[in-house]
Amino acid sequence: MPLPSNARSPLTPRDCAQCRQSIRQGSHSFFIASLLLPVDVREPAYAIYAFCRMADDMIDQAGGGPEAIAELTARLDNIYRGRPANHFVDRSFAETVARFAIPQAIPAALIEGLAWDADGRTYDTLGDLENYAARVAGTVGVMMTLVMARRDPFVLARAADLGVAMQLTNIARDIGEDARAGRNYLPEEWLRREGLSKIAAIKPDGARSETVRRMTLRLLDRAEFLYDRALPGIAELPADCRRGIQASRLLYHAIGDEIRAGVDSIHERAIISKRRKISLALKAAAMPLPSPDGLNQPSLPATRFLIDAVEAEARSPRLETLPPWWRYDARVVRMLQLLGAFKARREPDGAAQLEG
Repeated sequence: MPLPSNARSPLTPRDCAQCRQSIRQGSHSFFIASLLLPVDVREPAYAIYAFCRMADDMIDQAGGGPEAIAELTARLDNIYRGRPANHFVDRSFAETVARFAIPQAIPAALIEGLAWDADGRTYDTLGDLENYAARVAGTVGVMMTLVMARRDPFVLARAADLGVAMQLTNIARDIGEDARAGRNYLPEEWLRREGLSKIAAIKPDGARSETVRRMTLRLLDRAEFLYDRALPGIAELPADCRRGIQASRLLYHAIGDEIRAGVDSIHERAIISKRRKISLALKAAAMPLPSPDGLNQPSLPATRFLIDAVEAEARSPRLETLPPWWRYDARVVRMLQLLGAFKARREPDGAAQLEG
């Protein structure tokens, strides 16, 4: 459940600035894309990113032990109880989840995915891998969509598609880096078919490199499919938000393009230059509205639980007692009520008129 209204505290300029600095340091691509978002979306988006980065850093810095997971879970519980830790990330994220009615199950799923990383979990099938991607990236897509005032299940499903596509692109980019760290994200089923038991055993050159490249391109094919599925969801976002999300899509898609063009992700990391990032952001700003055709495709099995969590939140008793802020009709009615009350107070018999 979101925080009760009396537990909320507005974001302070200092907290906003620190969240913004977090994204500038952690992801230049996301920062460039965020500049195309309106301020009222950009600042809570920074809070979401800051929480995700803090969670990732806590797991990495603590060696991924159960203590780090427990501490992170406790901090999230306190955020939702209206008692965030005295830290800019906790304060900012607490305000954001309350303001936009983000169910706790969404960031909790993110933590679960990070715990899987800490456990060194591997994934037997592509579906299993998408279960992981749904947690560490699909969650971000869903939270961002809620911040943009969209709660339609199909729009959320397309946002989750985009998050999963981005994570699959990340995995394709980091094949070699992960292998050297003893990690494997390629489906074990694929490895077995190619006679490879562990990605860490891949040699720097020879036939195995070609085999891994084939699997990497196969992963990018799946990402491509999901990037395309996400487009109708972008068409349903508020007009002033579409360019920023389209920019994120283009920036991540470009990483896959680099790998397809010949970057060997076993030996090097596909990098998009700052100049090209800016060029892609400008391209996104000038792109026509995507077609909404295909919006109503079912969600991925891996991401359905995220959409279910949002729908359950909308049915909660607390939200049923008040007109949900994200409903346009309720907001219009409320505005007319306020205007009527203001007018009544200015007239001599205002009290009688207001009561009538």
